[in-house]
Formats: sequence, C-alpha cells, structure tokens
Amino acid sequence: MTPTGSRPVARLVEARSTVDGAGVLLGRSLGSRALPDADPFLLLDEFHSDRPEDYLAGFPWHPHRGIETVTVLLEGTVAHGDSLGNAGVIGPGDLQWMTAGDGILHQEMPRGDAEGRLWGLQLWVSLPRALKRCLPRYQDIDATSVPTIVLDEGAGSARLYAGTLARIRSPVSGVAAEPLLVLVRVEAGRTVRIPVPPDHTVLLYTLEGRGGLGPEPRTRIGPSTLAVLGGGTSVEAVADLGAPFRFLLAAGRPIGDPIVRAGPFAMNTQAEIEEAFADWRAGRIGRRPA
Repeated sequence: MTPTGSRPVARLVEARSTVDGAGVLLGRSLGSRALPDADPFLLLDEFHSDRPEDYLAGFPWHPHRGIETVTVLLEGTVAHGDSLGNAGVIGPGDLQWMTAGDGILHQEMPRGDAEGRLWGLQLWVSLPRALKRCLPRYQDIDATSVPTIVLDEGAGSARLYAGTLARIRSPVSGVAAEPLLVLVRVEAGRTVRIPVPPDHTVLLYTLEGRGGLGPEPRTRIGPSTLAVLGGGTSVEAVADLGAPFRFLLAAGRPIGDPIVRAGPFAMNTQAEIEEAFADWRAGRIGRRPA
C-alpha cells in the first residue's frame, strides 16, 4: 500500500567540500561515498563562493554519456559551449537541462557577479536503458520563463523549473524521469505543503535558513544539507522564526536499471563504461568547435 500524507525524513546527508573540474570548490551531498545515488538522481553539487579563486578555473571541455545534467544558477554567470555548436551564458534564475544521451563534449566556465559572488546547483539525472544512447540536446530556460507560484496563501513561493505544480507546467519537456524541480522559499514562521507523486524519489536540499520537515515531530535541518524523504504524497516544510527557509526540491520517477558510474559517464554495465572511455579517447564523443 502506498503511504499517504507528509513525507518523513529518511536520511540526512551534509554536503562535503570537494574539488572538481579544473579546480572548482564544491559542496557535494549526492554522488559520494555517503550517498552514491538516489534513483534516478546521481549527483548534487552546490557551488557557492565570493572568492573567484574558488571557481574561475571552471570545467573545461569534458564528455558525458548516459545522463542528464541540470544547472540552476542563483548568483553570477556560467558560460557554456558544446560539440553541437550551442553556446551561451546562463545567469541568475536561469536553468540549463542538458541531455547527454549518446555523448556530448562541453565546457562550463563560471564567473562571479560584480561583487565576485557565484552560487548555483548542478544535479545529474540518470537516463533509462532505452535512452542511454539517444541524441543529445539542450533545454536552456531563461529566468523570465520560469513560473513563480504562490504557496499556501502567501506562506511561501516556488520557482517551477520542471514538472507541474498548481496546474502550471514548466517549460522543460520530454524528460524520462518525469521530474518535479522547484526552488522554494518559505517565509519565516510559516508552513508550506507541496504535493509530490507518491511513486517518485524525493530529495530536498537546503540553501539558507533553518526549518523543520515532515509530520510531527518534524526533523530539524539547516543549510547545505540533503534530506532523502520517505513515502507520502506531500512535502511539508516550516521555516524557523526570524528568517526565510530556502531549498531545492527534486522528485523523479525511479528507473530501476543497474547503474555503473565512472567519471562523467553513467551506464548500465562495466562494458558500456569501457566503451564510453574508448569512444572519448578516439574522438567519437563530439569534437570541440573550431
């Protein structure tokens, strides 16, 4: 029988500092030894700094296969380019949903704002076996196209990046995991309830402020912490008095396929991983634009 009601917290994972790319300082909560994956989600990184030396080296040209990468920016900018000829800059409030599929070569080079601040999140989502080798594509969503939804008569608000909430659909389409991805702000001392599909994996990553999650007695949670939620049909969050509570909520339909990960690739077997590395070395996963 499917559980109903507010989802309890099943597990908390604090983001741990790590370095990736050419030397970018990150906080990683998913995709580490503490929590390797949460089907269909494979990785969650937060990059948050006002020190350019923490991020300017960026993520030079590198490949992906078998996954989707989702980038949400809060402060600063990230310039990107890929082997399909796409190029541009994402800024505060923008979303980039990249389906790597059969393989893509790209780069992501962050820059701070006028005060040197950079703040954003990147989430990796697995693709089902039948789509691991699909054609790659980008969905770039400008901040002005992202719907903002008022929650519980003004108790909070949600920026809807993917999925449907309050009968409003996001601009993102054609994603296998049928995700719900929202950036939520709960006003100080208020409570919000967000409906989620009962059969989806649900993650909540805190950005700022403190609050409680789930039914009474609520689980206390602070910044830079990932909550893996148990079964239920809604997410209930209450902000502490004194300051708003902000978090990213991600829900996705589990795929159920075996996952073998290595570096930028996530496939179903070790043989497929070895093939991906061989294709990369042979130049068969895209070419850098001239």
